[in-house]
Amino acid sequence: MPRRRYLFDLPDRFTAGTVGEPGSRTFFLQARDGDRLVSVVLEKVQVAVLADRLNDLLDELGQRGIALVEPEASAPDGAPLDEPLREAFRAGTLTLGWDSDDGVVLVEALAVRDEDEDDEGDDPSPDDEEGPDLLRVRLSPAAARTFVERAVRVVGSGRPPCPLCGQPLDPMGHICPRRNGQYVN
Repeated sequence: MPRRRYLFDLPDRFTAGTVGEPGSRTFFLQARDGDRLVSVVLEKVQVAVLADRLNDLLDELGQRGIALVEPEASAPDGAPLDEPLREAFRAGTLTLGWDSDDGVVLVEALAVRDEDEDDEGDDPSPDDEEGPDLLRVRLSPAAARTFVERAVRVVGSGRPPCPLCGQPLDPMGHICPRRNGQYVN
């Protein structure tokens, strides 16, 4: 089956969000440009790492003297994910880059590969006709910073961590390995 490519160049919105209650949330990356809307499912840890690495990239660019336009002081993006919310694919690999020619951040999400796919050689180029589905988003540094701010809030809005082991607490507590398997509230 030919790969589906979802390409967004400076979209109206690129965000992370969730559906569901803490403990059973589904995480999404979502890009919208006009009427075009793509939603990709990923893991909470992928959102956290993407936000962290993106923040590091923006900080590094600033330290190297690359003039980055910071987002205007406005209300943070607290809007829900755009609808209709249809999963295009589940992300397996995320990549991040900087296009110095255009002064934009590049974020790519590749679909999880099927087990029966040929795994003999290098990963296909994002421009190949065959391969996993792809979401490619080019963002201004200001839009990337806005993404980071929201992603950090989304990841942090889940279940509180156990003060002893750091694992998420269920509403009723959990069995804590630091307390030799005793229940903690």
